[in-house]
Amino acid sequence: MMQSRVSLAEGAALQGLLEDATSDIVVRIDAQGFIETASANLIQIGYDLSQLLLKPHLAELAESAHTPALKGRIDQVLSSKMCENGSADWLEFPIGVPNSEGGETRSPPTWYALSLRALAGSDGVVTGAMGLLRSIERNRALEGEIHSRALVDPLTGLANRHAFCAALKQQLVGAENAVIAMFEIDRMRAVVLQYGQRTADEIIWGFARFLEAMVGEDFKLAQFDGERFCVMLSGLSLEASRNWAKEVLTTFGSLALTPSSRRPHLSASAGLASVEGNVDQTLRQAELALVMARARGGMRVEQGTPPIPFTQAEASAAL
Repeated sequence: MMQSRVSLAEGAALQGLLEDATSDIVVRIDAQGFIETASANLIQIGYDLSQLLLKPHLAELAESAHTPALKGRIDQVLSSKMCENGSADWLEFPIGVPNSEGGETRSPPTWYALSLRALAGSDGVVTGAMGLLRSIERNRALEGEIHSRALVDPLTGLANRHAFCAALKQQLVGAENAVIAMFEIDRMRAVVLQYGQRTADEIIWGFARFLEAMVGEDFKLAQFDGERFCVMLSGLSLEASRNWAKEVLTTFGSLALTPSSRRPHLSASAGLASVEGNVDQTLRQAELALVMARARGGMRVEQGTPPIPFTQAEASAAL
């Protein structure tokens, strides 16, 4: 009787792997981990087995930094009957398309996940494994998008407090001098009470666009919280930062002037602090300076380093 091309064990493993397969790549490796056969779509990652004299090792598919982890998984499967009747844990790694010189040309790399099933003969000896390669590039892109959205304010589209604090932490590690400027529109609570939250949101959105125009590409801008914005002024002294912040407030005040009593008269204040010590200390100094700018009538720039003397009445008026 002619021996079947595919053993029962191989057939069962192949059936289990192909149940959910659509554009997935199916590979069979020998007991040393070299690819024996593969589905035709292996060519989509740059390998045409029909054109190769020597079959590649499965671990060679991964980019060099991920090769050891993939080889370790292959050795683990081949050294036992691990998951012979079920799917192994998925291992994720990037694949680069090889060029004629053997280098990797795909940039950025395409990420895949691999599941392996050990194959054993009737004597229980492992003869190889069947694997399923599944593209997870879309999943990783979605994860990246979700992560990015977590660092962006939904109203203004600016980086949020978490993103700004991360940038501030990096700035503290570097040697370059920097100052942060914290801005806030004056008397926003009164605006909300008189004109409603929708109008307040429109004002905040407009102030964000104004600050974007003033900041340009030179400095980092973020929405620190609902009504406050922070700017990282890298490479500027306190005096230069103070002059810049004054110009911002003056420009905003002139643009916000309106002859209509139905529209709120807007102004803004700013607090400055040198980037030094740690994140909390730097932000605390900027917030204290902003409190004092608002307490002294608004439309002012105050400096948070060194500490600013203020009266109890001024502090109460700002809160």
